[in-house]
Amino acid sequence: MAVKIKLKRLGKIRSPHYRIVVADSRTRRDGRAIEEIGLYHPVQNPSRIEVDAERAAYWLSVGAQPTEAVLAILKKTGDWQKFKGEPAPAPLLQPQEKTARPSFEALGGDDEGKGEAITQKKKAEKKDEAAAESSESTEA
Repeated sequence: MAVKIKLKRLGKIRSPHYRIVVADSRTRRDGRAIEEIGLYHPVQNPSRIEVDAERAAYWLSVGAQPTEAVLAILKKTGDWQKFKGEPAPAPLLQPQEKTARPSFEALGGDDEGKGEAITQKKKAEKKDEAAAESSESTEA
């Protein structure tokens, strides 16, 4: 029986979540698994990757073959390099805390508000001209 380490898809249509599972190579993608050894949530920013390194090392040592996607995940976490005896990769990026945007006043913005729009509508201009003409004619 050939054993593979592969991704089992969960989640809704446009929000996939995966579990890293050890399963018989003949089973369906979302079928029965021997053991779940990790999580992969690609939609989150940054992606959430959790792998039980001890169990992954065990299954690799007994001959389980990872799929291409799982191999990429194992390389990112460093479990594949540990299994092969290579140097570990750079640590994964951790989510950075968002800094608060500076306020308008802190940037030195003027507090002088204008009471009217900069450009007036054309209809308003015509009405103003007509009102001005009528007031001129009444004064004369």
